[in-house]
Amino acid sequence: MHRQDHRLERLDDHWLRLPNPWDVPALVCAGTDVPLEPAAVDEALALLETAASLEALSAATGGPPARITRLALTPDFHKGAGIPIGTVIETEHALLPQAVGNDVNCGMRLEVTTLTADDVRPRLPALERRLRHLFFEGGRRIALSPAQREALLRDGVPGLLLTGAAPWAGLGDRDADDSLDRVHAPAFPTGTAEAFADWIGSAGATRHEATHDSVIGGIGGGNHFVELQYVARVHDPAAAHAFGLAPGTVVLMAHSGSLSLGHQANGTARDLLRATWPAGLPRPANGVLPFLLDERTAPARRRYLDAFGNAANFAAGNRFFLALTMRAGLAAECGDLEARLLYDAPHNLFWPDGDRVVHRKGATPAGGHAAVRGGPYAPWGEPVIVPGSMGAASYVLRGHGDPRTLASACHGAGRRVPRGAAARGGDAELDAFLAEFRVVTPLDHRDPVVARRGDVMAAWRRDLNQEAPWAYKDVGPVVESLRAGGVAAPVAELRPLLTVKG
Repeated sequence: MHRQDHRLERLDDHWLRLPNPWDVPALVCAGTDVPLEPAAVDEALALLETAASLEALSAATGGPPARITRLALTPDFHKGAGIPIGTVIETEHALLPQAVGNDVNCGMRLEVTTLTADDVRPRLPALERRLRHLFFEGGRRIALSPAQREALLRDGVPGLLLTGAAPWAGLGDRDADDSLDRVHAPAFPTGTAEAFADWIGSAGATRHEATHDSVIGGIGGGNHFVELQYVARVHDPAAAHAFGLAPGTVVLMAHSGSLSLGHQANGTARDLLRATWPAGLPRPANGVLPFLLDERTAPARRRYLDAFGNAANFAAGNRFFLALTMRAGLAAECGDLEARLLYDAPHNLFWPDGDRVVHRKGATPAGGHAAVRGGPYAPWGEPVIVPGSMGAASYVLRGHGDPRTLASACHGAGRRVPRGAAARGGDAELDAFLAEFRVVTPLDHRDPVVARRGDVMAAWRRDLNQEAPWAYKDVGPVVESLRAGGVAAPVAELRPLLTVKG
């Protein structure tokens, strides 16, 4: 059992409450063996100060009475950059762009292949070389025309696939249909993609001239990855069969987001909020600037929502192309295969519902039967994808739509220590890890020429140490918290074969 922060009140073995001066209902789903950082509790309490900001803003502008209605924190709850990762916050008459953050629509894509672990294991050395070329040495060569780029930004992957010519390696016959009914948020229709006109125009001189893109299909940094895994254990045989998760089956998982486009969208929000903030009203001490859902801010919100929607659509497209790249590498080394999307789930988005808005930052939807009514998962509940740390197990669960978490679950194991502290992990630990696990990065640490560059190797090891297993919580107790807390039920456990890190 971990020592509990004195500001948290434990309700039972799986739930805690965070009392606060604003009497906002605030619950944490976490078992007694899941560590919870005091610094993350600090951030959660600072975020709740927004309740006072909303009251003051409503009074100063004569706008609708805005408030925070609920806060939920998932088992991977840990310190972020001002707002904790693993936060789900519901507001009324207000929108909080910072409660989504820079990496708009960061999320997880999981595909099930027709390969088995026995098919792939003998080919791992060759596959590592091929994937390094595809992801980092100019091999992915994704050609998009200006019309295709605009279609993606305005209408998501479904819009992109309606543009016609799609000569990308690995594309399957069912990808168009699956982009609609196996994706939590298939598209965010927007009125314009003007915010990203430079990226659209960089494709070529005419609307039909496709050029290879250096942005889309990028993994990104931090904890983003593409990983090959296999089904190691089935917890719910009926659901696993429906999901296509037979023991030994190889799956591919892509975790990435909107890259620079999300940063630009969030920057647009900050600029607009500062420009429209009422004169004479002090800005919030916690730095969280809200939009009221009123006529006064409608033009500014529309500009932000267009940029936000563009970035969200790009992120889903980015995961799509990451998966196609991995499919192409597998086919080249392991022979013909088929791959089918199991689910694509977002982590950083908001969901308007009338006057209320649910914001998720580092949390994934975990809806029950009603959330997927009419789709392939209606009998089971929404697929919930929870990756472990690099080299650890990942899990597929099915959501129960628990109102205590606003129908949300965690999006991973969660960091145990901040990145700066993680970088101080021991060399012996890292060497032992690398001897057992295959990590594909832009730098080939097995190359003798590279290995002689002490400065290069030191920087590479430092970066890898920040994402090593000891920097993260144990995924087992995190998943058990979801199960025992009634949030989601495990369907299958996945074990890694190879991870690609940016």
